[in-house]
This record gives sequence, C-alpha cells and structure tokens, in this order.
Amino acid sequence: MKAKRGPELLVRPLPRGDTATVQAVFERLGEDSRRARFHAAKPRLGEQELRWLAAVGAAHHALVAYVDGDPEPVAIARLVRSGTSAEIAFEVADAYQGRGIGSALTQELVNDACAAGVVEVTALVRSDNGAAFALLKRVLGRLDLRFEGPEMIVRATLPARC
Repeated sequence: MKAKRGPELLVRPLPRGDTATVQAVFERLGEDSRRARFHAAKPRLGEQELRWLAAVGAAHHALVAYVDGDPEPVAIARLVRSGTSAEIAFEVADAYQGRGIGSALTQELVNDACAAGVVEVTALVRSDNGAAFALLKRVLGRLDLRFEGPEMIVRATLPARC
C-alpha cells in the first residue's frame, strides 16, 4: 500500500495479544502525540491498557503499518465494532506524521467496516487535535461533531455502497 504523501507501506493485521507492537508504536509517540491520542498526559501504558489495545477478535480489528528500512512499526489503527456502528482510533509515530499513513490505515479500516455491514463510524477526538479532524474529514467526508467536555464525538455515516 502507498501512503498518499509518503512511503510505501507494509500493512498487517495486529496479531491477537501482540502487546510488544502496541508498546513499540507508543514509544515512538512524543508527549503531544500521546496527549492527543489518549486525551491525557500518558508517560506509559499500563498492563491492562496494553492488553486491551492488543485485543483482536470478531469486533476488534487493528492494522499495523511498517515502512521499508525501519524495522519498528510506525502506526496502528483500530476499529471496534458494536452492531452496525464502529469506533475508530489511530496513532502514527511522530517521525512519520503528515505523510498520509494514518489516512491510509483509516481508509483500510473503513473499507473493512463497510464489508462487515457497519453504517456509522465514530471517534473520540480532543477538540484541539486539528490533525485528527482533518484526517477523519479526508477519509470519511461529512462529519457530525458534538462536544463532550474538552473532547468531540465525531460521527460519520458511511455511504450505502462503500
């Protein structure tokens, strides 16, 4: 897969329980990226958080991106389904942000969601995270936004024929 403004990507599903990959991406996030993704200062992930973020199954799907020449994962995107709705989240290593990697992974997850019958995607985004809003707008099109404290709930209805 090719990121729109960046490198060729090797995208793989996250193996069930692969906390090492989750931790590797987390360690490549700077303080601001961690705050934007996890909505608070986050110097480390606890064991329970690691297990939850590495959970993969019928309703939890995660994709990991790698780039040639870098042995460590550069991004993860997750989709958690509940009926015909799904929540999406993503993180991209600081050194690789702004290259279309998050958009490429998110688009792949949206394609998977459509194939699974999902009709609505949501995301919980800090209200000051302009990059996440821009990514979601690029991938999902029209967004419905609702404030919930310092965060926004972003909703997008997927087209009838994805």
